[in-house]
Amino acid sequence: MQKKQLRSMLSELVEGNINIDYAVNKLSDLPFQDLGFAKIDHHRGLRCGQSEVIFCEGKTPEQVAAIAEVILAKGDALLGTRASSEHYQAVREKCAGAKYDEQARCIVFQEDPPELKGKVLVITAGTGDIPVGAEAKITAEVMGAKAEMISDVGVAGLHRLLRYGEDIRNANVIVVAAGMEGALASVVGGLASKPVIGVPTSVGYGTSLNGFAPLLTMLNSCAAGVSVVNIDNGFGAGYIAASINSIATGT
Repeated sequence: MQKKQLRSMLSELVEGNINIDYAVNKLSDLPFQDLGFAKIDHHRGLRCGQSEVIFCEGKTPEQVAAIAEVILAKGDALLGTRASSEHYQAVREKCAGAKYDEQARCIVFQEDPPELKGKVLVITAGTGDIPVGAEAKITAEVMGAKAEMISDVGVAGLHRLLRYGEDIRNANVIVVAAGMEGALASVVGGLASKPVIGVPTSVGYGTSLNGFAPLLTMLNSCAAGVSVVNIDNGFGAGYIAASINSIATGT
């Protein structure tokens, strides 16, 4: 449940349009709802500003669909990450309007989408980093941030990035997804006056160690203002970026 929904229900109660029993029933499973295999945190939207997100990997399609159903029943936005097409098909049986981004591996449904504000800029070093960048972009958008993505501007051809100087300057926060050696986050950090969130990706040859090498590069960045999330964690980067963007826009 989101704060807007709770305020609306309490206003309806004060105005006499609903009774106390109805309100109590609506709030009865607000702390969490126990499905046996999962305990859905319906209080998270009030506590953290964003309702629970489904990490689909490792869950069966039936489990993901069941969790999605109870999230949607509360009127919350649905975001499922690391989702397969099988997960999506199961969710569609519960919610025909759900959309699936195959590249980002995300399932999304918002009955009342927020007005997108501010600017989160997602930059990927290579085309192979786009799936992680796309996950960050979709996450930020679900949380109400206007997000844009620039792809394939890594340090192997740095002149490609310099064309987007104005975009970098105008962003409230920047997410940089890069594999191989992960140097792009430092480069962007040296150009930007706003926070930069580095996302090391598992893209690269042997000694990139499935993202460990770019993780260390980003952690050792000499550019001030660069923070780092875990390998391939586009969701985490998008979430943090949207939170920073909401502070910048006063929302």
